[in-house]
Amino acid sequence: MFTGIVEELGTVAAVELGPESAVLRIDGPLVVSDATHGASIAVNGVCLTVTEHDATGFSVDVMAETLARSSLGSLAPGDPVNLERAMPADGRFGGHVVQGHVDGTATITARTPGDRWETVDFTLPPDLAAYVVEKGSITVDGVSLTVAHVGDDAFGVSLIPTTLDLTTLGHKGVGDVVNLEVDVIAKYVERLLTRRQEVTS
Repeated sequence: MFTGIVEELGTVAAVELGPESAVLRIDGPLVVSDATHGASIAVNGVCLTVTEHDATGFSVDVMAETLARSSLGSLAPGDPVNLERAMPADGRFGGHVVQGHVDGTATITARTPGDRWETVDFTLPPDLAAYVVEKGSITVDGVSLTVAHVGDDAFGVSLIPTTLDLTTLGHKGVGDVVNLEVDVIAKYVERLLTRRQEVTS
């Protein structure tokens, strides 16, 4: 499990594309400082398993399902990526419950600067709209954010200077694609209510 608090802005060092999969090599000395084979690291919000690592970075396998559901397939050497290690049981819970299981992607439609902050607007896939509420939590490229406003097919967030400086969201522009993970609690509530209605009907 993760919390959406990005620990390090890493860099894609290499990409090996297969017919239906990929191997990514990521430079991120902080997140590999205590890494072990099989450890979980979120890359732009996608939970991936460390297959190899050294003092400067790590490698991960990315399967077809992940490539289809996320933006990882478009990564190229030199691209920055948000990195977060899995949360230890005794760790500080800084963001919200993040599984690292991306639900879909969105596209940046506008960026509106403030004095030291910025509002960023995104498309909202129809199948995820029910789980996104104003002042609720959403994960964008692995960053835990609060929804500032939401409509039927769009939502927006406000980014503080730290988020702009220390994550990929400070570098992305209109038209760029990001990974979304909606609040898993909302999905569980929907499932429980649906099952109860099925049982009682």
